[in-house]
Amino acid sequence: MSFIEVKDLCKDYRIAKSGKGISGAVKSLFHREYTVKEAVKKVSFSIEKGEMVGYIGPNGAGKSTTLKMLSGVLIPTSGTVDVGGVVPYRDRKENAKHIGVVFGQRSQLYWDLPISDTFQLYESLYSVPKEVFRKNRDYFTELLDMREFLDQPVRQLSLGQKMKANIAIAFLHEPDVVYLDEPTIGLDVTSKKVLRDALKAINEEKGTTIILTTHDMDDIEELCHRIIMIDQGKKLFDGTLEGFRERYGSGISLKLEFEEGAPAWKESEMYTLLEATDQQWVIKVPEDVSVKEAMIHLIQAYNPTNLHVQEERIEEVVRRAYVNL
Repeated sequence: MSFIEVKDLCKDYRIAKSGKGISGAVKSLFHREYTVKEAVKKVSFSIEKGEMVGYIGPNGAGKSTTLKMLSGVLIPTSGTVDVGGVVPYRDRKENAKHIGVVFGQRSQLYWDLPISDTFQLYESLYSVPKEVFRKNRDYFTELLDMREFLDQPVRQLSLGQKMKANIAIAFLHEPDVVYLDEPTIGLDVTSKKVLRDALKAINEEKGTTIILTTHDMDDIEELCHRIIMIDQGKKLFDGTLEGFRERYGSGISLKLEFEEGAPAWKESEMYTLLEATDQQWVIKVPEDVSVKEAMIHLIQAYNPTNLHVQEERIEEVVRRAYVNL
């Protein structure tokens, strides 16, 4: 049995209908009608211990709802969830001991307390042994470069500093699994890199299972070897990053560079000129043509100074997948 087992998971919400006008409002006091929204529909997947999985989908797809059921916050309408032998929504206290959660738009920090005091608060909350607490506090302080602001009140910290502290708190008690819901939202490029590098190090060194939802596809490309994609509550893809590219990508492009200026482009039924400047071209290679064959043909036809193979950015692949949903 896998570390996380999700089978036929469903979550429905009942939404009250509001009547029109005063008479409708009065009527709804005595007889309320509801519509049912299916947020998650029969989603199934298995995750092994130590995996780092990207859980993606457009807004409203059901990503956060799934994470809330996995973490025990929500009770499923139907289906089963097992996380390390614990059913999260039935044994919430036991489940909480073994998980960490970071919601990018919600903080676990206390406005007037410095980070160091918040760490001690969570040490008591999770009953972390003193020696383990000191080791982990020092480890995350160093890994996330938090020493300079460790004793500052949260209200004085930047968004990036707060997120570093939230990440540290989620891993402080050595959980088996951590759920990250858009952890890099609103962060600058430097802060994102620090967090990504830290998550990779934690996953490799501690073997923590990580499930990540994000709209920043650079997070997925940097961190995850596996992607689960859902839309309108249904699972549409579950596989490797390479498999995702093969299914939704548009193939390979070649970048040709010309030291003395680009020659005239010869219209071709085989190749598509995607970008063109005086010094370089980006050419789309069709799926039924090998990269080697295309390189030989283009070198013979245009004699470029340099030629590079370009893989389509994962962001473009995901955008195309969403458009085709």
